[in-house]
Amino acid sequence: MQKKLLFDCHIFLVSILFLVWPHYASVVNFVRQPPRPIVFTPHNRPESHPQQVHVSLVGKNYMKVSWVTDESRVPSTVDYGTTPGKYDSSGTGEHTSYRYFFYTSGKIHHVTIGPLLPDTTYYYRCGGSGPEFNFRTPPATFPIEFAVAGDLGQTGWTTTTLKHMNATNYDVLLLPGDLSYADTQQPLWDSFGRLVEPYASRRPWMVTQGNHEQETFPIIYPNGFKAYNTRWHMPYERSGSKSNLYYSFDVVGTHIIMLGSYADFSDQYKWLANDVARIDRSQTPWVVVIIHAPWYNSNLAHQGEGESMRVAMEEMLYNSRVDIVFAGHVHAYERFTRIYNNNADPCGPIHITIGDGGNREGLAMLYKEPKPSLSIFRESSFGHGRLRILNNTHAHWSWHRNNDTTAVVADEIWFQSLSSSPSCIPKIESNVQLTQVNDEL
Repeated sequence: MQKKLLFDCHIFLVSILFLVWPHYASVVNFVRQPPRPIVFTPHNRPESHPQQVHVSLVGKNYMKVSWVTDESRVPSTVDYGTTPGKYDSSGTGEHTSYRYFFYTSGKIHHVTIGPLLPDTTYYYRCGGSGPEFNFRTPPATFPIEFAVAGDLGQTGWTTTTLKHMNATNYDVLLLPGDLSYADTQQPLWDSFGRLVEPYASRRPWMVTQGNHEQETFPIIYPNGFKAYNTRWHMPYERSGSKSNLYYSFDVVGTHIIMLGSYADFSDQYKWLANDVARIDRSQTPWVVVIIHAPWYNSNLAHQGEGESMRVAMEEMLYNSRVDIVFAGHVHAYERFTRIYNNNADPCGPIHITIGDGGNREGLAMLYKEPKPSLSIFRESSFGHGRLRILNNTHAHWSWHRNNDTTAVVADEIWFQSLSSSPSCIPKIESNVQLTQVNDEL
């Protein structure tokens, strides 16, 4: 009863924020669906059974399984195998919990399992009881497909986005920040975990933080990210990072750098210099960067909020010949041409804002007019994207608008890797002593 009362209070406060937030009229030529309410996903399993199950990549051929139990005596173990109901391997990990004011989390488990075979379905059970889950590992070679969605939240539009993403196969989800929109209301972290479990337990979700993950409070929680760091533990240590807020990983010929728009730029810059200096384009011909606050943005929302980070880090990414940069934060979709230092540049990355996963704040409807020449396509609609990398040289990007029951491809482009361009040879200079990172557990 007490938990329900606390949750009702949390939902009331969030609802007030939603009602007073400005929403604007449509600026494109189709009928846009109205905002949808918050979806609270309850826990309807026994306390000892896993909930909020999600998986993430950990190095080559390993996967981390994370979940929560209300019962504290459940072991942090995962049994798994390639046949339903038959588990011939197991892994043991660690558990933790956290407090935030009057809220105490359940027991949060993190277990790394492997080595695993590529392109293989594994069936697994968490903590020795409860339902069986399954996930599929990424392939060993191209092609590989990434789903991309930012600023998800947990509304009716979020559920639509998740269903649309799941309607066709993908290998890894990339999420450029703003996951649950709990905004200090910790039961919404639990609800979000349960909402995404049917999807995040089946494919690896690789995430970075947004402003809604900060949850700072003067003196008591000055550093923020307490719930995010505890629940969504990414493999930052493996890339030499000292923070869960920024890290990198390799998967199928692609080096992916997850940067922290709200992490310390000084330490992050030093780590990034080490990281890009280790990139071997013969092994990972593609380089993708994920941030939250966009560096380029013709929407009137959040103007200039990524500028300090751009000034600090853009030159390094340009010299490293990053192929594409995904951002969230602005609740709309926008694709720019290849760009560097506010000018079109054939050796610069394509910048894409995709903060339109379904958040409760609604869409950012107003743009600068006339449209800047650097902006190729922009639209204020909920949706998700797909990055399909075919081989060392060619990839296809598509943005899928949520048209209620269907996802409609509204923007798409074929493009080549910069590593395949003779005129765009990487110009990497590092004055930072390189940190050696072990590629195996």
